[in-house]
Amino acid sequence: MNTLVERFLRYVKIDTQSDPTSTTFPSTMKQKDLSRLLVDELKAMGIPAFLDDYGYVYGKIEKTVSGKPALGLIAHVDTSFDAPGANVNPRIIEKYDGSTIHLNDKLSMHPDQYPSLSRVIGDDIIVTDGNTLLGADDKCGVAEIMEVARYFASAKDEKHGDIYICFTPDEEIGKGANHFDYDYFKADFAYTADGGEVGGIEYENFNAASAVLSFTGKSIHPGAAKNKMVNALHLAIEFHSMLPKFLDPAITEGYEGFNHLGGLTGQVEDATAQYIIRNHDAEKFASQKEDFQKITTYMNQKYGYEAVRLELKDSYYNMYEIVKKHPHVIDLAVAATKNQGITPLIEPIRGGTDGARLTYEGLVCPNLGTGGYHYHGRMEFASIQQMEKAVEIFKDIVRLNAK
Repeated sequence: MNTLVERFLRYVKIDTQSDPTSTTFPSTMKQKDLSRLLVDELKAMGIPAFLDDYGYVYGKIEKTVSGKPALGLIAHVDTSFDAPGANVNPRIIEKYDGSTIHLNDKLSMHPDQYPSLSRVIGDDIIVTDGNTLLGADDKCGVAEIMEVARYFASAKDEKHGDIYICFTPDEEIGKGANHFDYDYFKADFAYTADGGEVGGIEYENFNAASAVLSFTGKSIHPGAAKNKMVNALHLAIEFHSMLPKFLDPAITEGYEGFNHLGGLTGQVEDATAQYIIRNHDAEKFASQKEDFQKITTYMNQKYGYEAVRLELKDSYYNMYEIVKKHPHVIDLAVAATKNQGITPLIEPIRGGTDGARLTYEGLVCPNLGTGGYHYHGRMEFASIQQMEKAVEIFKDIVRLNAK
């Protein structure tokens, strides 16, 4: 088993789920379990590295030639909270033949239902046992960057500028750039290793916001409830029913935006609903947010008291408006991808990365594919061959940047 696969399997077994309800930073201290391991491994390579108080791992490989731009590589250690993340039990399927994959007695996947599997026929793929997510998002990226670091730390004859490395916490809850240390990370530009199919080059992402809705009901015994009870859960359902039906993420694709209900909890007296709001188009994004505000106002007027409270926050914006002014960053990724015999896949991200916020804060940072698929769920998987290609693409970007 090669070192890349060994790393990946080691990393996914460490539970690093972030928590959107937490008030700490990072949102879960268990993310630092992987972060501390990464620091130790970087130091063992001879790379100065440290873990800061916020849970960010930083390292730097010193340049071997002067006068070249400094380049950064970034991935996140946390995994999604959308599926269980503890006790991950990965399994390698060698030379996948396109047949049904039985993850366990109840869960299976086949290319007819999940077309992404057709992209990895003949590859060795890593899957879950169906009880947890895999953590390919973003431990593929973490493992790949660590392999790139290992290579350049020992390849003294390779010409390159300064290479900065960062592993962030809390990307999955939109906070991965909150405490990014620009004073240390002096890269002229960077890439996040946080995409899907290898060869993917992503520099158009959603504009993103979060909406937390708090519903206040009026509780009374149901036997005496007529004209008195206001059920907070019913308020939540009513609110959701007034959102545009065509903005359900289950029926959108490409550049189409969505409103996604990610969580609903409560009882008669109070309930809370958590949404994410996404659109590539800034005007449509603003309109979606306005829908939430209008519905809130309407329902409060209808019920005659503050039945609904809305907390609406922007998370990040479409990096395209910034990246398009720096075409050389994309040109490097395109050339490196073609050098590996892969046709670049340039398409919009139906999501976001740390790179979106970093770009708006001055560090141009498009996103590259890592070979992982079906993120955030129990059917998540990764192609070993694609992960290996991703490592070579990152190496080639570093080389091309030194020319």
